[in-house]
Amino acid sequence: MADIVFLHGEVITADEQNRIVEATAVKGNRIVAVGTSEEIAQYIGPQTSVIDLKGRSLLPGFIDSHLHLSAYGIDKLGVSCKASHIESLNDIFRDLREKAAGLPQGNWIRAWGFNETKIVEQRYPTKEELDEISTEHPIIIIRACNHISVANSKALDIFGINKSTPNPKGGIIGRKDGGELTGRLIETAHFQNAQKVTYSEEEIIRAFELASADYIAAGITTVHDAGTNDPNIFRKMQQAVQNGQIKLRIYAMVCTLDNPEAFIENMMAEGVKTGVGDDRFKIGPAKLFTDGSSSGPTIATRKAYTSNPEDYGILYYTQEELNRRLGEAHKQGYQITAHAQGDRAIEMVLNCIESALKAHPRSDARPRIEHAGISEPDLIDRMKRLGVVPIPNPAFFREYGEGYVHNYGKRVNWMYPLRSFFESGIISAIGSDNPVTDYNPLIGIQAAVQRKSIQGIEIGGEQTISLLQAIRAYTWNGAYASFDEHQKGSIEVGKLADLVMLDGSLLETDSENISDLSVEMTIINGDVVYQS
Repeated sequence: MADIVFLHGEVITADEQNRIVEATAVKGNRIVAVGTSEEIAQYIGPQTSVIDLKGRSLLPGFIDSHLHLSAYGIDKLGVSCKASHIESLNDIFRDLREKAAGLPQGNWIRAWGFNETKIVEQRYPTKEELDEISTEHPIIIIRACNHISVANSKALDIFGINKSTPNPKGGIIGRKDGGELTGRLIETAHFQNAQKVTYSEEEIIRAFELASADYIAAGITTVHDAGTNDPNIFRKMQQAVQNGQIKLRIYAMVCTLDNPEAFIENMMAEGVKTGVGDDRFKIGPAKLFTDGSSSGPTIATRKAYTSNPEDYGILYYTQEELNRRLGEAHKQGYQITAHAQGDRAIEMVLNCIESALKAHPRSDARPRIEHAGISEPDLIDRMKRLGVVPIPNPAFFREYGEGYVHNYGKRVNWMYPLRSFFESGIISAIGSDNPVTDYNPLIGIQAAVQRKSIQGIEIGGEQTISLLQAIRAYTWNGAYASFDEHQKGSIEVGKLADLVMLDGSLLETDSENISDLSVEMTIINGDVVYQS
């Protein structure tokens, strides 16, 4: 007899045939039956919990294939520049002052989600404006893309940055014409210093708990964590899973936001590689950053930005450096991946993957490309030939779409091109990149089938995909991206009982209203971990 039975519903299996059935049964942590309500009723015993779906949708637990769990959790402890009342810099400054008033002198004041295009001033705050809030507290405001920040004088002192500090490779320290600091830190200048923003042990654990709870309430059962601020947080995340403070399954990329190559080298020296772990916490790919932010904009492109004929973006590595660092990880048995947004960066990563596979052939390496932003036809052809798994972020169109049109022009038709991926037979998995954008998978699914901004502007509409394709990219494809398609990602007999129940029929909901649906129940490993 089953422990839980779901009857009379819209069970979207996401299996190879994309079957839609009525019912399923769970015993322990596994799915034991899938079929009609009549067939599944045979599994009902005296102790079975019977859930009448009444036409509501039951899906495999959502797999977000690219987000930053610790960064989002830490953000929740700071000031949100995405809060509904934020319309101007003064609104942000007011919240920062309130935060400062309640903190002991010297404690960090952190704000996140800033976007200069969303406020009335249409500009970044200055170092001097942040100094007016406090010179006794270090203050940092992190842009929504998480690749740029603005700091006050106290924070810059802690970072060891002054007027004579040179730009780091792959980054820019903002300066006025006379050389005075603006407080702005771009790309590696940001990443190198963000890790110096300190958190207490209690803050880190609380951040993990907050992020885990929010993700689970949205129906996410597995996350591919795309990098932490430092190796200590990576290890604490593993411990938090073991201690039950994080209830999600985690596929953890070997990446720190600053100096990821050193972290990869240390992990390789310890003999750790992709696949080590269990079904709750497993080591994922070795990951580097090759270029910047699509909304920054700082991505590396083959042609100049439409908005600036002098701008081609920022690259972190030469081709030789990238080949050497990720090539060695591939040789040691790692799945390899890289953050690559612009077509120039994507081309470099494909060159690296091709070189690595040629030097050390492996039949099922499944190299990934995180974001794969501007993936034009020649790059898609190479991805197919090399067996690359791209991880696009369609929800970006909702929040940043108009900026993409402004900065990249007609290239938006090849940004996160899910339809072309599907038509080429490429298995691509969707990630939110939270906290860069909303983690809600239903927002991501709606964005994939519509490609519209919040203002309703269609961005490269020929790359929309069907609803079932979007669901698959958020479930089975995500499992494939972590070599777990035989364990999860679809509702099939023998697979892990990771499930999400919605408050209505997803297939009967108009595409404009997909994100209005809510999660009523989330099950991980056969246990109900969230119920509305």
